[in-house]
Amino acid sequence: MAKSSGNSDFASFKDLPATCLDYQTVVQLVWQPFVIYFALAAMATFLYFAYGSNMLVQRLRDRTPSASVVGVGHVVGRRLAFHKVSTDGSGKCDIEATGVTTDQAYGVLFSIEASEKTKLDRAEGVGNGYDAQEIDVYRPDGSAVRATTYVATAVERAMLPYHWYKALVLAGAIEHDLPSAYVEWIRTFHSQQDPNTERRAKNEALLFRS
Repeated sequence: MAKSSGNSDFASFKDLPATCLDYQTVVQLVWQPFVIYFALAAMATFLYFAYGSNMLVQRLRDRTPSASVVGVGHVVGRRLAFHKVSTDGSGKCDIEATGVTTDQAYGVLFSIEASEKTKLDRAEGVGNGYDAQEIDVYRPDGSAVRATTYVATAVERAMLPYHWYKALVLAGAIEHDLPSAYVEWIRTFHSQQDPNTERRAKNEALLFRS
């Protein structure tokens, strides 16, 4: 039997019916589901309730650039405190559960791309002083939404925030026009000077960028 040549095989390939899929089409069919998956993943978002320094838009966007303001809200049965033990030797914000329905903590709802959730977890120190929780947040119209927030797991009531941190919290509260009585209440918290001048200057600079 005569052996077929490579050239004749190639010629036969070229003569295949037009209904056969060409290479480019095959590649498109293989990759299209992946392209769609990643496109949808990029579009996926989650609601985040910020109540501390992350209320300040510029600070949050430095951590999660996609953050978009949805509106203000409050949680019931919780109260703002600066007793979360921070690695820098100061107190950071927490919304401690009190179980008292008249206690309310105000904050800001943001929509953030799901792909940036791990960045926010890292910035907030999940597993190292904070835990992520899903909570009910009440909007000004009375409706409630579920949102992710971070609550402290390591607290010490004697802790004091640094002056710059308290200033960031106040700046965020004012930026979003939280109730004036609530803003004034935040002002009553005692704070302390940060002994690290470089860290202090870096964070104070954020106030002028906002």
